[in-house]
Amino acid sequence: MLYAALFSLAVLTAPAADKAKPATNTIDPICRMKTTPKDQVVVVRGQEYRVCSKHCAGSLQKDPDKYLEKDGSVKGAK
Repeated sequence: MLYAALFSLAVLTAPAADKAKPATNTIDPICRMKTTPKDQVVVVRGQEYRVCSKHCAGSLQKDPDKYLEKDGSVKGAK
């Protein structure tokens, strides 16, 4: 009973999960197509990115270092 109470207290006092930063990219990091606010969004390392398709979303999640700089910006977008 004491363990259940301590667990409940730990869950209630745990910090809320950080919300992902909103997508700001206008170019798909994978295929370089122009994106719009209606396009699919994928979260990588706490940052949202707009992508044109499920294929591009999967590629970005599978190997983010190939498409993103260390600071989270899209490679080659600068």
